Amino acid sequence: MTVTVALGPLHESDAPRCAELDRVLFAADDPWSEQSFREELRAGHHYVAARVDDTLVGYAGLGVAGPEAEVHTLGVDPAHQGSGIGRSLLRALLDVADAAHAAVFLEVRTDNEPAHALYASEGFAVVGLRKRYYAPSGADAHTMRRAAR
Repeated sequence: MTVTVALGPLHESDAPRCAELDRVLFAADDPWSEQSFREELRAGHHYVAARVDDTLVGYAGLGVAGPEAEVHTLGVDPAHQGSGIGRSLLRALLDVADAAHAAVFLEVRTDNEPAHALYASEGFAVVGLRKRYYAPSGADAHTMRRAAR
């Protein structure tokens, strides 16, 4: 069975579903609240939603400041992981960064092998280690960078 995924803007009305997914995806690492998602959108950061039919199944956000951009978050419903949605969301963010000719940075848990593989395949390289970056779990994070294009 083929599922059609539509990418589009994330809306404030999506905040409850984003927070729900964040609690599932990042339970050990201080998941974002509905208010956190609303604040990100109100701040004018670039957020993308992935939907199957009318259901939000993924989200990603990027902040751009001059010659640098930062991936703020990227999450995909576990029922839809491995289907290319994360890559599509990431590429939508990278298109925005590329239009601004910005280098892109992100943090990712050192033990998140699928995310590392995705980011490496899109041109990111590990440039640093942040010990005990994630709270409350205390997990370490790699800082990754993709050169401006």
